[in-house]
Amino acid sequence: MTQTLRCALVGYGFIAGKGHAPVYAERAVAEKDFEIVAIVDSNEARRAAARQDFPKARIYSDHTEMLTAEAGRIDFVDITTPPYAHAAIAHAALDRGLHVLCEKPIAVSPEEAVSLAEHARAARRVFFPCHNYKHAPVIKTVRSLIESGSIGRVHLVTLQTFRTTHARGVADWRPDWRRERRYSGGGIAMDHGSHTLYLAFEWLGSHPVSVSAKAHTLGDYDTEDNFSCTLTFPNGIATAQLTWTAGARKVMYTIHGEYGAITVDDDQVQLLVRDDLVGTRPDLARRAGVQSVPSHWMDASHKEWFGSLLDKFKIAIGSHDYVGADARDAIECVKVISAAYLSASLSSREVAVVDARPPARENGARTNGHHRAAPSRP
Repeated sequence: MTQTLRCALVGYGFIAGKGHAPVYAERAVAEKDFEIVAIVDSNEARRAAARQDFPKARIYSDHTEMLTAEAGRIDFVDITTPPYAHAAIAHAALDRGLHVLCEKPIAVSPEEAVSLAEHARAARRVFFPCHNYKHAPVIKTVRSLIESGSIGRVHLVTLQTFRTTHARGVADWRPDWRRERRYSGGGIAMDHGSHTLYLAFEWLGSHPVSVSAKAHTLGDYDTEDNFSCTLTFPNGIATAQLTWTAGARKVMYTIHGEYGAITVDDDQVQLLVRDDLVGTRPDLARRAGVQSVPSHWMDASHKEWFGSLLDKFKIAIGSHDYVGADARDAIECVKVISAAYLSASLSSREVAVVDARPPARENGARTNGHHRAAPSRP
């Protein structure tokens, strides 16, 4: 018999209401392995929306109140608030012996990120980030091509994310919170940087040792809307360009290896083989070409990818993988973003990514965050 994992959804903005919640509702009926039993939001309009969408769920205005009232009735929290609140809510849930699923970035500072891993290990509970781009069909196709050896060892990656504006939140609660550093922790580097970084980590099979970055803001905001960086890895280089001021919404990636390259243009994946190998490596030449892999990139909720992510979360719980590879990548993402911001403030000077990985030995040390009520996240 399938165990039903009972979820408390903390934050009921766009990404929760349109991306996470519909998938939980489907799974509760089809597979009976996940179910939303409680929802938290500090905004009355969002609580009303939650009541309408999930009439059987228990609705709260404060996550600390929910954690007390739901003791013994939930298995994990899914945190979808703006980033400033992630660490405090996650620590509170871990204190209650609950698993944690958390939207990216998992924290707004390296210290907070590391403390979450330490706490999860000490509590023997899973901490799992929502690195949903890993679950896009087009990214799964790229993964398959790399694992098949089609381009050999990867040594160069370029990643471009073009957006015409920042993702706006729900009208009921600060729709432009991504332009307010006190809620977001930063601009497009903090918002989209994790997606860019964990893909680069996977494709180059390592973490970067240094970064040189530039950030720029158009308009009267305290967060950047244009960000570029060069990441130096032990075995290669990655460059990234992220913008909220593009003329069109697109995702474009290239992955270069010893035998050829893979290009991604939204749903189009092309495998290219080096000209000098076409005649001598027919096995590679046969794989070359373009394929279309529908991935719903234009749907900002990315609900089509969330079910695959939930499958990985469930496996982590079943295998007691408290701080797995995804969580470790999430920590590195925050560390790299922090180093990139420092580099940008120093006129793009190259900055080392400080080695602050969680210790192998379990301990209970952590940062105590202020436990605030959870606002919506779009």
